[in-house]
Amino acid sequence: MSVPGQHGRRRRRLSEYGQQLREKQKVKRIYGIRERQFRRYLQKALRSREKTGEVLLELLERRLDNTVYRAGLAKTRPHARQIVGHGLVQVDGKKVTVPSFMVDKGNKITLEKKEFTLYDEVVRPSWIKLNKREKTAEIVSLPEVEDLGAEVDVRMVVEFYSR
Repeated sequence: MSVPGQHGRRRRRLSEYGQQLREKQKVKRIYGIRERQFRRYLQKALRSREKTGEVLLELLERRLDNTVYRAGLAKTRPHARQIVGHGLVQVDGKKVTVPSFMVDKGNKITLEKKEFTLYDEVVRPSWIKLNKREKTAEIVSLPEVEDLGAEVDVRMVVEFYSR
């Protein structure tokens, strides 16, 4: 027996445009950024000489809120964004309250909070080195393609904007 009003309707296959749009929205949702900021990252990636999709993901991964999350200093990306926004994070000894702050190789990230929870369920990438005793995370290198938790098809995102 079927649901009333749903007389054997089939879902139509998503068009190529629809698939590209869905991938773009997925990336924006994962990293918690809005369209305007996402376009700025894409413009920066387009200006670089390397592969646009890889550069775009690297830029998104290097955001301070994402780095705090990936280091295991926050439970989720929104939690990391809140921690940064409330001024509980220091980069190289200076308080940073901007979640979109770009971390670089050699930066040391410290939490100001005395009570410190480390979230081990987060998969820590190789480009972040965590010192549990000192409660700091250090950026040992820039994110590589293999390190990116790419559960998205970034090629479709780039194609969406190249229309």
